[in-house]
Amino acid sequence: MASKFTLTLKREETKKNEEGKKEKVLIPYDAGEGSAEKTGENEYTLTFSVHGDIFESAIVRAYNKMKGRINVPGFRKGKAPRSIIERMYGPEVFHDDAIEDLFPGLYDSLTEQTKLDIVSQPFGFELASAGKDGTEFSVKVSVKPVIELEGYKGIEAEKPELKDATDEEIDAEIDRMRNENARMLDVDDRAARDGDTANIDFEGFVDGVAFDGGKGESHDLVLGSGQFIPGFEEQIVGHNVGDEFDVNVTFPEQYAEELAGKAAVFKVKLNALKLKEIPELDEEFVKDVSEFDTVEELRADVKSGIEKRRAESADRAFENNVLSALGDLVDADIPDAMIQTAIDRNVRDFEYNINMQGIDMKTYLQYFGMDENKLREQYAEKAEKDVKVDLALEKIAELEKIEVSDEDIEAEYEKLASSYGMEIDKVKAAVGADALKSELLSRKASEFVVAAAVAVAPAPEETDDAADEEPAEKPAEAPAEE
Repeated sequence: MASKFTLTLKREETKKNEEGKKEKVLIPYDAGEGSAEKTGENEYTLTFSVHGDIFESAIVRAYNKMKGRINVPGFRKGKAPRSIIERMYGPEVFHDDAIEDLFPGLYDSLTEQTKLDIVSQPFGFELASAGKDGTEFSVKVSVKPVIELEGYKGIEAEKPELKDATDEEIDAEIDRMRNENARMLDVDDRAARDGDTANIDFEGFVDGVAFDGGKGESHDLVLGSGQFIPGFEEQIVGHNVGDEFDVNVTFPEQYAEELAGKAAVFKVKLNALKLKEIPELDEEFVKDVSEFDTVEELRADVKSGIEKRRAESADRAFENNVLSALGDLVDADIPDAMIQTAIDRNVRDFEYNINMQGIDMKTYLQYFGMDENKLREQYAEKAEKDVKVDLALEKIAELEKIEVSDEDIEAEYEKLASSYGMEIDKVKAAVGADALKSELLSRKASEFVVAAAVAVAPAPEETDDAADEEPAEKPAEAPAEE
């Protein structure tokens, strides 16, 4: 059975305030009657019945807005009477524009009263009648599903086992530190070797014709790194600074279509050579890069750091596994609008990540032979799981009476302001309090369910046969920068 509501719109009027000064205020007035009726799983039909005088006023506004764009023989542009235009084009000529003018206010009025948790834009518009006696039309909306949730306390989820850092891992971390603090020394008394950084100019030709993307100047290339086409770097080895020479290579079959499998000649000039001088692991190095005095102290600190990061990674993996299992507890028909919104969010996050690598979305899609629709399809399953997890956390917050205080919100604003180096007022303008409260509620509910979960050891490693199975398709990683 449909619930009925009075529709109100607002008009601007000038009134005197308590101080006797004139000011503009919005005055609500009766515009008609609306109703909301459940007509499907997670779907409502909203019906709007608008008074005749209200619709007539909207038609007048539509006429005044459009008359300057309508040509009527015998009248200057914008001077043709409404009656003449309606006689020429039909009495409903202004109806669509009148409804478009009224709809936003009517929709806001009805949805505020229904308290429906609408998750889609209006769709399925139907016009029942329109004229001097008023107009009636309807739209459909999708609403958030109501879910039942059980078994969210004590969820069992895998948590990676923690292992002590090995000597090899400690050595690798210290070697990374040594490399980061290495000096680059000019080499001018010998030929190029693997491991040297060669600064080169180059231009590539296929059948004697230069090709797009095959030219570079003052490009630094670590010989032996495999950054360039197979066989390219090896042919620089043995040359001296100032040499100009040809490098002959064949492009791999798995390459851009216009170059795949083709032989190419690169004209190369070796501008400079540099050698990385890695510092010795001694007490002087330790004092330069840390607060410690001895190699033993540095190794102990590196070991502690590796194990701390490993523990944090295990905690994150456990939390993700718990939330994934939580989503599996939700058995609901999810409106497509919610899934599409989640896909939008995933695509935006992915685009941001590849942009941070210096790659734009168009280039990425071309590189992997994809389009945006294909990318969205690959996120569909994850998006549905994301929505189910969000619904579950919202339900847990309700069931467990989890609350977010004004102090919680203010503290989060301060944290965001500090993180982004912004004034707190600007953060508040960018992030609404309601959105922040919703995020904090989800976070607290997540912490609740993770704290109540039970960690179990990971399942045994898959057999070779299982490992050979085709993995589920997912968005490819962005290509590494050269």
